[in-house]
Amino acid sequence: MRNLPDTAKINKHNHLEIGGVDSVDLAKEFGTPLYVMDEATIRNRCRQYIDSFRKYYPNTDIAYACKALCTAGILKVVDSEGMCFDVSSGGEVYTALKSGCDPKKFYFHGNNKTIAELKMALEVGVGRIMVDTTQEIINLDEITKELGQGVEVMLRINPGIEAHTHKYIKTGLIDSKFGVPQNEIDEAVKMIQKHKYIKLVGFHAHIGSQIFDTKSFVDEVKLLLELTMKYQTHEINIGGGPGVAYLDSDNPPGIDAYAEQVAKVLKGKTEAKLVLEPGRSIVANAGVTLYSVGAIKDIPKIRKYILVDGGLADNPRPILYQAIYDAKLANKASAVPVEKVTIAGRSCESGDILIKDIKLPKTEINDILAVLCTGAYNYSMASNYNRVGRPAMVLVRCGQASLIVEREDYEDLIRKDIIL
Repeated sequence: MRNLPDTAKINKHNHLEIGGVDSVDLAKEFGTPLYVMDEATIRNRCRQYIDSFRKYYPNTDIAYACKALCTAGILKVVDSEGMCFDVSSGGEVYTALKSGCDPKKFYFHGNNKTIAELKMALEVGVGRIMVDTTQEIINLDEITKELGQGVEVMLRINPGIEAHTHKYIKTGLIDSKFGVPQNEIDEAVKMIQKHKYIKLVGFHAHIGSQIFDTKSFVDEVKLLLELTMKYQTHEINIGGGPGVAYLDSDNPPGIDAYAEQVAKVLKGKTEAKLVLEPGRSIVANAGVTLYSVGAIKDIPKIRKYILVDGGLADNPRPILYQAIYDAKLANKASAVPVEKVTIAGRSCESGDILIKDIKLPKTEINDILAVLCTGAYNYSMASNYNRVGRPAMVLVRCGQASLIVEREDYEDLIRKDIIL
């Protein structure tokens, strides 16, 4: 199945196995909810991106978008595959540094970086700052003069390209908070060029996330190529990669096909370095979240609810984006689906529905439910709503499971509270 980790299989106990580890055993050892990440899948995706793009356009760097999933354990795996890093806050910069990643490989994003974050970026030596506004140019001028230190920047432009995806993750429309509008590009370039310590090395755009139509990417690359030739810069950063299969029926473009189409636009026209920043397509399919079934509520002729011990606090995407997920009973992995049910979370919200109207095998109390393709934007968007601790995360590889994020306990929930 396209929405499972590469190593997933059904073992002799009829249990879902990931990375050579029985998921039912994982639930027993580490508790639920539990984020399970498959190391082999992450490594495979990194290698597919690097190999495919360098096959068609050798002068390419791949930067992992840390926003998708940013933990020290995951970043160490990605770093060991030779990836660069798209960081979008001081916190992501700090996490990547603590993971042993080279700051020269960081592309620092953000549409409203604070003065403190920009100073931090210069002090630790990030490789590129992605300038998003003319005000940021002014801020950088003041900071670089204060520190007596130069910085290389890329200018994020608003490409005005329609990408067919959810409105909340379209980032390249004319009406967008991201990027310098096209009518202000010339002014922004001139502002950068007159500053002693700021060097413009290229242009960047990002049209959105979870996109299946490669034509939108091709249009974006053509625009960035035009700007590169006009202003004689030498780097092109095209942002994130294509979408992923949340459902087995989804058919996103393959990494190799995507690479070939992008390279066709550039080959023979420029020798500029190409940079892209996939995140979701690196980690999404590597992740599975395990839940325990705590109760079943059957409303005759209306709906049957399967109530689990997690929900919007550990995966807000269904309520935020109307995201659709798939699931399996991890302890009955080959059982035939026989009933239509709705998977409901534990939060005090009627909208806390993880999956609506899914067919599952006969489900019972204490079954282990595995929600698929949860590696991206689940842990990174998790909250403590209803004062529930964030789940633990394990990394599985070759029959071994390593705890890489501890489960939050009640003490963690009040650690920063001040009792007057």
